Amino acid sequence: MVRSSNPDLHARVRELVAEETDRAVRLRRELHTFPEICFEEVRTCGRIRAELDAAEIAHVDGLAGGTGTIAFLAGRSAKAVGLRTDIDGLPIVEEGSPAWKSRTDGRMHACGHDGHTAILVGAARVLKRLSMERELPNAVRFLFQPAEEGGAGGRRMVEDGALDARPEGPAVRRIYGLHNFPGVPLGVLQTRRGALFASSDRFEIEIRGKAAHAAWPHQGNDPILAGSAIVTALQGIVARELDPLDSGVVSVTIFKSGTAMNQIPASASLQGTARALREETRTHIERRIAEIAREVGRAHRCEVDARYHRGYPVTRNDDASVAEFERIVREEIASQRLEHMEVPVMGGEDFAFYAEKIPACFYILGVEDGTWRSAHLHQPTYDFNDAALPHGIEAMVVLALSDRG
Repeated sequence: MVRSSNPDLHARVRELVAEETDRAVRLRRELHTFPEICFEEVRTCGRIRAELDAAEIAHVDGLAGGTGTIAFLAGRSAKAVGLRTDIDGLPIVEEGSPAWKSRTDGRMHACGHDGHTAILVGAARVLKRLSMERELPNAVRFLFQPAEEGGAGGRRMVEDGALDARPEGPAVRRIYGLHNFPGVPLGVLQTRRGALFASSDRFEIEIRGKAAHAAWPHQGNDPILAGSAIVTALQGIVARELDPLDSGVVSVTIFKSGTAMNQIPASASLQGTARALREETRTHIERRIAEIAREVGRAHRCEVDARYHRGYPVTRNDDASVAEFERIVREEIASQRLEHMEVPVMGGEDFAFYAEKIPACFYILGVEDGTWRSAHLHQPTYDFNDAALPHGIEAMVVLALSDRG
């Protein structure tokens, strides 16, 4: 571990983080109790803005359809360091039993965005308190983003100028974001150069056959049989058309057809997701899903319409930003351990929309310790480990202070 270049400052950061941790825990549990999903985060953004107001931090509201917020702190730098969090929950019924269990039917924070939000609010409060004692070396922009879970809220934030120069503060020159990961030890930060998360797209396939009595299948054109063959054939894209050292996923996750057990229906529909780590692979998968669906359907005497909807691009870290992140963690954050992330994750992340515009580094926050173990992300018994909050707050604060542009 390299000795900190400013031990007095970082000792003060740790002191302030410790003072803010209880408040962050209370906020995290409150957000967990009242989760809101994609672009519906009205109560959530209200609580964020109330916390910013209480700390006298300037903010602009109403981005990304209304529930996005950006906040500002001044500093010496001509451009700002950006810190981003996601604030939305998921349409999942919570099955765990914490005292702060969701009170909203069919909604829960199953991905830890409640923890992410509490971390960024805590970081904003610490940095504000520091700014009252000394001039910050960097201007800081805080992005509280809605609708990460499928709504592309990151794209909406970019379109609404969340990274741009505004009267309240300079443009963002580099942006950092984090995601908790069960299974990664508490106090560990992980990242990698290049692709970190896969692109995340979806497809819909409509199959039109001919209805018939189930006793006389020869009188119809069976869309269920055609659909089953399409599902099987689509698996050959990754298994037989991609380089084994490349990565892709094609998953059919919805198959609907029929209303009566003794009738061959007239139609069927498939839906699913496709993921890749390279744009060339993404384009190949998109083209082949349509071709395979149409031709396999034709072989079964059915007509097929295939629609492919591009969602999140590959989340690709900038090499120089990763190098700066690694330098800061090694030299300035004594409480954290840096680990290289060997392989990307095939999940999607709309931080990708920021990374397309400016240098960016997304990283993993470890949350697993000897006394706490959770289900993994998007599981009905998942919960965020509050012991990770001070680690997350300190990392965000020191990144904002120490980034050299």
